[in-house]
Amino acid sequence: MKHLKDLKQLKSYRARINKYFTVLQGAYHVEKVPVKGAKDHTNTIDEKVWDREPEPATLSGLALAIGFTSITEMEAYERDGEFADIVKKARLKVESEYEKRLHFQSATGAMFFLKSLGWNEKTDDLLQDIPKTIKIEIIDPGPKLAGSEKEVDL
Repeated sequence: MKHLKDLKQLKSYRARINKYFTVLQGAYHVEKVPVKGAKDHTNTIDEKVWDREPEPATLSGLALAIGFTSITEMEAYERDGEFADIVKKARLKVESEYEKRLHFQSATGAMFFLKSLGWNEKTDDLLQDIPKTIKIEIIDPGPKLAGSEKEVDL
């Protein structure tokens, strides 16, 4: 009986998480609209009309969708919960969405969010391997180049 209850709870978590990410995609319908600049209205194209705009994923939104009352409660479940892997994967999906935003022109908000999750630029580690002083040495490149064809010996 416990196994059946666990299976229902597992399915419930999955369904809530899937619904959360599905709702974030927004909802739209397609309308036929006349082609701009056309003289008659018989020439139409399909145009997507949003009924509900897409939304960005958030950790707090995910926590609420799953049924937690706080991020702290969700984090505790990720450490000790029976189905922690599912919640961890969902968190990783949110993190992935912010990581994608790093490729946008203005990624400041995404950078702030990812740093709050523990991401680090790690510039300190990179700079440790760079020597403090650099020695420049000019190496003789070989024979002197000829100034004209007359200086070339065959």
